[in-house]
Amino acid sequence: MPDASTTLPPLKVLLATPRGFCAGVDRAIQIVERAIEKYGAPVYVRHEIVHNRHVVDRLKALGAVFVEELDECPVDRPVVFSAHGVPKAVPAEAKARQMLYLDATCPLVSKVHVEAQRHYDAGREIVLIGHAGHPEVVGTMGQLPEGSVALIETVEDARAFTPKNAANIAFVTQTTLSVDDTAGVVAALRERFPTIAAPHKDDICYATTNRQEAVKTIAAKSDVVLVIGSANSSNSVRLVEVAKREGVTRAHLIDDATKLDLGWITGAATVGVTAGASAPEVLVQGVIDRLAETYAVEVVEVDAARETVSFKLPRVLAG
Repeated sequence: MPDASTTLPPLKVLLATPRGFCAGVDRAIQIVERAIEKYGAPVYVRHEIVHNRHVVDRLKALGAVFVEELDECPVDRPVVFSAHGVPKAVPAEAKARQMLYLDATCPLVSKVHVEAQRHYDAGREIVLIGHAGHPEVVGTMGQLPEGSVALIETVEDARAFTPKNAANIAFVTQTTLSVDDTAGVVAALRERFPTIAAPHKDDICYATTNRQEAVKTIAAKSDVVLVIGSANSSNSVRLVEVAKREGVTRAHLIDDATKLDLGWITGAATVGVTAGASAPEVLVQGVIDRLAETYAVEVVEVDAARETVSFKLPRVLAG
């Protein structure tokens, strides 16, 4: 009797590297886990710690309680602020209520907060390039008095923006944007305002940039691209957009293997697979296993960049 694998149609899977968890996501998840170990359950978390349903569900099972606002938290239990960052009013309220709080804001998001404050202190009008309503944008705009930051989402917004003083403005960006889209917005701003102050270093984080470059690499050789991540994950949605921009019309965002429609793969010889920065590796393996039920899968890792970044935990949880 022939081996079952010899009767299955072949399928090459190009696995993007880097993919999945970044250092900021890994740190945020560890903060919740360590807090539960140290203080016991429940530990409250304001907003999803990262934008991934599987991560949130696993932490719920350990004893995390996710809420949207601080007033949903009792004063006698610890509360963790999500990796996306929070407005200054949130820790101020926690202090006023004498709560124990742990800030899991990604250090690269905190860097943007510091930049925005520096520009404000220098008297500049601040432009934030980002997506309205995203928690990171809400947190960044909430670092400064209301009205101090103008949100720009598109090139059209940049062309229509009217500053109070065109000679004294600065821009910062959300960390999880499309590198290419953001470059267009920045170019439009610089064309209109040549003296606009820019970040010392790009605000779009290394992990977002690296994952987008990795997708470009696999998209060039793929008939289909599968991005594993949640629909509310900005960096995951951007990966699908990047793949489509590279010419892969069959690029799909899926939560996990159960959301994979094998009809998408029909006629494909090569499938590219990656995961957003908040998606755990187990979900990637699940998708590959699902494909292997129907195809003789050959997995090829495609290295686009090496990541060695790590972030320290808060001192109260270290050790």
